[in-house]
Amino acid sequence: MAKLDDIYNVYEPVIGLEIHTQLSTQSKMFCSCSNHFGDTPNANTCPICTGQPGVLPVLNEKVVEFGIKVGLALNCKIEEWSQFARKNYFYPDLPKAYQISMYELPIATEGYLEIEAGGRTRRVRIVRVHMEEDAGKLVHLGSERLSGSTGSLVDLNRSCTPLLEIVSYPDIRSPEEAKVYVEELRAILIHLGVSDGNMEEGSLRCDANISIRKKGEKELGTRAEIKNMNSFRSIQQAIASEIIRQANVLESGGRIVQETRHFDDASGETISMRSKEEAHDYRYFPDPDLVPLHVSSAWRDEIAKTMGELPRAKRKRYVEKLMLTDQEAYALCLDPSMSRLFDEAVQMLSKPKVIANWLLGDIAAYLNAEKVKLHETKLGAKHLVDLVTLIENGTITGKIGKTLIVKMLQSGKSPADLVQEEGLTQITDASALRASIQKVISDNPKSVSDFQSGKETAITYLIGQTMKATEGRANPSAAREILVEELKKTA
Repeated sequence: MAKLDDIYNVYEPVIGLEIHTQLSTQSKMFCSCSNHFGDTPNANTCPICTGQPGVLPVLNEKVVEFGIKVGLALNCKIEEWSQFARKNYFYPDLPKAYQISMYELPIATEGYLEIEAGGRTRRVRIVRVHMEEDAGKLVHLGSERLSGSTGSLVDLNRSCTPLLEIVSYPDIRSPEEAKVYVEELRAILIHLGVSDGNMEEGSLRCDANISIRKKGEKELGTRAEIKNMNSFRSIQQAIASEIIRQANVLESGGRIVQETRHFDDASGETISMRSKEEAHDYRYFPDPDLVPLHVSSAWRDEIAKTMGELPRAKRKRYVEKLMLTDQEAYALCLDPSMSRLFDEAVQMLSKPKVIANWLLGDIAAYLNAEKVKLHETKLGAKHLVDLVTLIENGTITGKIGKTLIVKMLQSGKSPADLVQEEGLTQITDASALRASIQKVISDNPKSVSDFQSGKETAITYLIGQTMKATEGRANPSAAREILVEELKKTA
């Protein structure tokens, strides 16, 4: 079986996801070292995060606040009492030989996340949300992976950085649903301000537990886990590849082995890494250096007030109340600063479609080209509204607006000030336009001849040349009217 559609006729995939997201705190989870990505290796370290003997961890309160926020956003029960545990295993990037995590008593349990995939709404249940510290990072020499490298170095900057692990029940039934689930979860994390969701930098990583069973069966099949997928594309492709692999094994009379696998982007296949560990392999026990964590109902309720409108509710409002398309609503909600500026602008000027077009068109193009986020620019909602108003009242043309928006993003100046400084007001004076149009007509005899021969489309070219000659300042309707008059004179 080489195609998913053929497999779906016989088997049902059963998928559960474990999402690890690095939290955007200033300092690490149990020490005061900087939690900043991309610094010199081992620059952000201390005796605590390098596992020196005799040191004691001190819990970062902001990490707990972020954990509560995510639990609430995922409709979880926030546990009054939770407990940190030691997860014991040996690896070169784990200097203590254990990871501080949560096991029996996580901070949030039994929630759900609703997603829309394949034309229907599906509820994916959440088993738990828990906090844990990250391990360090191995830097392999001569290769991106351990295989083929000539040696490895250890960077402990990431050691002790705060993570949230979000574990779903095996409620997902397709690679597409898995991708949408991660997209929706990422949007929530970014909206809450708890993580930047940067998958390329490892701020968001996904592990998938995948099994298949004959359609109609209730018993789960043997699962394989795919580790550390860090893009939406690789999540969807890896899960699809693993479903196909397992179906082919079963169809050939083989047996699925419980194991951990890696997805190879180059081959598009999953590769066996090691047998899958069970919880007892890690010898969890309560961390004796950290007291049980108490979350009062007052603290939980206080945090709940700060969460604001979540992305799914915001998208629904944009579509139902503001008449945007699903695609427009989704794109605006990808970046909280963009949806925030959109909401502010619509409050000032009730033209949501026009404002959305500017944000998702010229402004998004600038952000992509410069590789910046909207909040990193100097554009404010008031200035965007002023720009739209100047265009709609005929002070400037849309073409001039496209020039101004870049200057506004870079300088923070108002469009009115920029128009005044650069003399960019729209030309509506008939005599000034007529002089430019007469020159355009004399410079383009073929287009004039085409128009006189009945080719109405030729006037579009001539209007374009007029706009070019006036540097985009000609009033389009006035220019067209005068152009038609002048063309009739030459007939």
